[in-house]
Amino acid sequence: MKEQFLKLKKFLDDNNTEYKVMEHEPVYTSEEAAKVRGVELKSGVKALVLKTNEDAYLLALVSADKKIDLKLLAGIIGTKKLSLASPDKVLEITGCEIGSVHPFGNVHNLTTYMDPGISGNEMVDFNAGMHTISIEMKSKDMIKLIKPKIVKLSRNS
Repeated sequence: MKEQFLKLKKFLDDNNTEYKVMEHEPVYTSEEAAKVRGVELKSGVKALVLKTNEDAYLLALVSADKKIDLKLLAGIIGTKKLSLASPDKVLEITGCEIGSVHPFGNVHNLTTYMDPGISGNEMVDFNAGMHTISIEMKSKDMIKLIKPKIVKLSRNS
């Protein structure tokens, strides 16, 4: 998992990106992460690896105060079924455990879809490949580097 953090850090450094690394106790929920980071829940970015019925994988990003709407996203991308990838598949694809996946799908060669609500935050926070390390950065910088497909894919939690 540490190697995924280092890979992300190198990617950010290579792109001259400003960010802050926060080391903290292990967190497994968005609520725990916001509390330990000392930020509002809405600034968190959840990165979810999803599987289509064609056995293809993608990354979906939603604000931590929202829930993903799988049916809505499935309709947008034109697949009949969309589900969360298994923990083993998430680890195989990203090198990260569920809950520690960072939002940079392009680092893992995953097409990335992002809910537009994320861009409403000046700063965003997310786990950086480990449950014990988070990164905070400007949302506009994150979006510029990821180049996600921005579509409505969440509902209020």
